[in-house]
Amino acid sequence: MTNQHSDIAERIDGRAVAQKLRDNLAKAVGKMQAVHGITPALAVVLVGADPASEVYVRMKGKQTKEIGMISIEHKLPADTPEQDVLDLVEKLNQDKNVHGILVQFPVSEHISQQKIIELISPDKDVDGLHPINAGKLASGVEGLVSCTPLGCVMLAKQTLGDLTGLNAVVVGRSNLVGKPVAQLLLKENATVTICHSRSREIEKICAGADLLVVAVGRADMVKGSWVKKGACVIDVGMNRVAQEGKKDKLTGDVDADEVQLVAGSLTPVPGGVGPMTIACLLHNTLQACCAQNGIKMVEV
Repeated sequence: MTNQHSDIAERIDGRAVAQKLRDNLAKAVGKMQAVHGITPALAVVLVGADPASEVYVRMKGKQTKEIGMISIEHKLPADTPEQDVLDLVEKLNQDKNVHGILVQFPVSEHISQQKIIELISPDKDVDGLHPINAGKLASGVEGLVSCTPLGCVMLAKQTLGDLTGLNAVVVGRSNLVGKPVAQLLLKENATVTICHSRSREIEKICAGADLLVVAVGRADMVKGSWVKKGACVIDVGMNRVAQEGKKDKLTGDVDADEVQLVAGSLTPVPGGVGPMTIACLLHNTLQACCAQNGIKMVEV
C-alpha cells in the first residue's frame, strides 16, 4: 500500500516487480514445453542503428532467452526499402513457428510506421498497437495490450491493490500510452480523466487524482503542487537532459525531488516503468502463443 505517513514517497520498484513476472513466465514456458511441446518465439525487427534502439533490442533478446523463449532478431540497414521491411513482416506473419512480432520504432523516415502496425497480424501484435487490438481494448474484449500501459497498471495494482472507484488522472493522450492506459484503468473500475496540452487548469485536475499516470515526454513537467497528498504517481517519461560538463541526466515527466515530498508512492526513473515494458512484452508473447495454439493462458 502507499506510504501515507512517511515524509518521502515509497519507491515503486519496477525492476523487482518485472523480475517476479519474468520468473512466473519462465515457469509457464517450461510447463508449455513439457505439456504441449511448444516454445513461444518472439521475432524483433530493427531497421537502422539507433543506439537506444540497439540497446533495447539487445535487452529484449537477452530476457527472451533467459525465460526459455526463442528470440529471433532481424537487423536491417537504415536504407532498407519500405517494401522489403513490409515483405519481411508478411513472411513472419505466415511463419507458424513465430508467435510474436515486434518492429522496433522509430524506423527510418522513408518507412511508414502506420503501414507496419497495420500489416502485423493482430494475433502476433505483441506491441498491442494494431487498430484491431486497440478496438478490442476499447470494447472490453480480450486481446493483446500495449506493453507500457499494461506495465503501468500492474505497478499501480501492486502498490494500491484494488483500483475500484479511485480517481485516476492520465496526463497524455498518445496511442502508445495515454489512451490504452486510460482504457485499462476503466477496466479496473477506476474513474478516469485524460489531460493533454489543451486541457484547462491541468494542475487542478491532477491534484484531484488518487492515481496519477504521466506520459507526455516533457522533463519534470509535473510539480509537487500538482499532486494530492498520498497519491500514487506512475511516471512513464524518459527524458535525457543535458548537464554542463557532465553526462546527460535521465529524468521523468515528474519533478521527482518535489513530488516525492507529497506523493504516497512514486516510480523512479530509471527503474520504474521501463523494466515492466519488456516483461509485459514477454507476457504478451506467451499470451499470443497460447491463443494461436488454442491453449488456455496461464495466470502469471
